[in-house]
Amino acid sequence: MDDDSDIARLMALMARIPGLGPRSARRAVLHLIKKRSQLMVPLGNTMQAVAQSARECLNCGNFTTGDLCTICTDVARQNGQICVVEDIDDLWAMERTGAFKGRYHVLGGTLSPIDAVGPDELRIPRLIDRVTTENVQEVILALGATIDGQTTAHYIADHLSAVTVTTLAQGVPVGGELDYLDEGTIGAALKARRTL
Repeated sequence: MDDDSDIARLMALMARIPGLGPRSARRAVLHLIKKRSQLMVPLGNTMQAVAQSARECLNCGNFTTGDLCTICTDVARQNGQICVVEDIDDLWAMERTGAFKGRYHVLGGTLSPIDAVGPDELRIPRLIDRVTTENVQEVILALGATIDGQTTAHYIADHLSAVTVTTLAQGVPVGGELDYLDEGTIGAALKARRTL
């Protein structure tokens, strides 16, 4: 195959998608070409439409095609809770569970002095504004258990003293066996224990 062909360029672009390497991209492109009328053409049209219309929700930072996402416009979700996540994929992971019925706030990262990421580079000022204007009673911090995630959580908690600030429990995952867990996870699970 000619290296500068459209097919080679498509495979190279597909290989840059997280979760796809060169071999997976090649298989995906071959499948798309074989199913071009049923799959490739509609996929291309949809990708072009999303590329033109997708933007961040002005309120929470989720992806949407309008000014506000469907979560922010859903009146039933105005329950006084905001779940703070690092990025949009975290929001989508929370939504897949169906367990949270409030609203979200996407920070766009975590505080990182080494990388010169401060509160103003994130959506922390917008979060503080939302807490005061949206009648929020609880902010749930669903941030990673990394040093930057915990630093960000403490910073936010220090700046939201007027509301209840909670964090997700950490510890043994459902179906997890202690022998396969690291010491930090076991220690967090022991500290977060509760009465049966």
